[in-house]
Amino acid sequence: MLINKNLVFSAVISLALPMMAQAQEVLTLYTSQPNKDAQKTVDAFEAQYPNIDVQWVRDGTTKLMTKLRAELDSGVVKPDVLLIADTVTMESLITDKHLLAYPSLNRSHFDASLYHGDGYYHGTKLITSGIVRHTSALHSPSAWSDLTAADYKSQLVMPSPLYSGAALIHLATLTDNPDLGWNYYQSLKDNGAMAQGGNGGVLKAVASGTKSYGVIVDFLAIREAAKGSPIEFIFPREGVSMVTEPVAIMAKAKNPAAAKKFVDFLLSEKGQKLVLAQGYLPARADIGVPKGFPKRENIKLMPFNAAATLKANTANKKRFSDIFGG
Repeated sequence: MLINKNLVFSAVISLALPMMAQAQEVLTLYTSQPNKDAQKTVDAFEAQYPNIDVQWVRDGTTKLMTKLRAELDSGVVKPDVLLIADTVTMESLITDKHLLAYPSLNRSHFDASLYHGDGYYHGTKLITSGIVRHTSALHSPSAWSDLTAADYKSQLVMPSPLYSGAALIHLATLTDNPDLGWNYYQSLKDNGAMAQGGNGGVLKAVASGTKSYGVIVDFLAIREAAKGSPIEFIFPREGVSMVTEPVAIMAKAKNPAAAKKFVDFLLSEKGQKLVLAQGYLPARADIGVPKGFPKRENIKLMPFNAAATLKANTANKKRFSDIFGG
């Protein structure tokens, strides 16, 4: 059997050309998003940029940062982009010169408090901490200060800032408030408040009726209430603390161009509508709110300084431990 070599060569070339045209860039993402949310985020980004293949690693922020720090200490930079829980962690990376400044044009739709002025990171959503109440509880608190009253004695549970990053930011936010401060935390302790574990434990304690009130992140309580759990979420009148799940680019990213596209996508209208569809409060001001949330203008955000909190973290943990025990 005779084989026409020219025809074979032409066939190989015709198959190779489309494959070459579809050659993909690789973007490496380290994220603390829940697996389901991370997959949806990556799928939506890849749908818009089909020539970029996102390879992602997921873990809790603390564990993820331990991994990243070990890699950086070895001179290895694996991720191009980070999408993690809080800005305080990002500030520590800025201090060590590990982040790339990228002031995305899309940030014009965001409040200036939600991104770093030089563009080292940008908040992508608002996860606030407020009060969860069992619906059979006798009283309905409307302010943080209410929880120190005798009516709430030994009925409050909250996540420990020695364990939860959101609780640590909540601690820094409330102790910086001149109307609350450290006296507030001492009053909570004196009133029998219990601090241990994370937000999941708070949800379980209040939903089961073991405790009547708790401090918790918004979406956990609101989602469970929508499923029929006998709880409600309250936005206190003084305001709420927040974590913003910021996104940032590594200074030594292997693919900074793709990383910038990822940042722009998360801050875009499409990216922020994805946040909304996932049941979170988008950081972008012109996007709506999830079902069960009040109108955006009725959610008061308390001031927060991430750089100052980074410097105060060790002292804050020690002082909290002195009050509540560690």
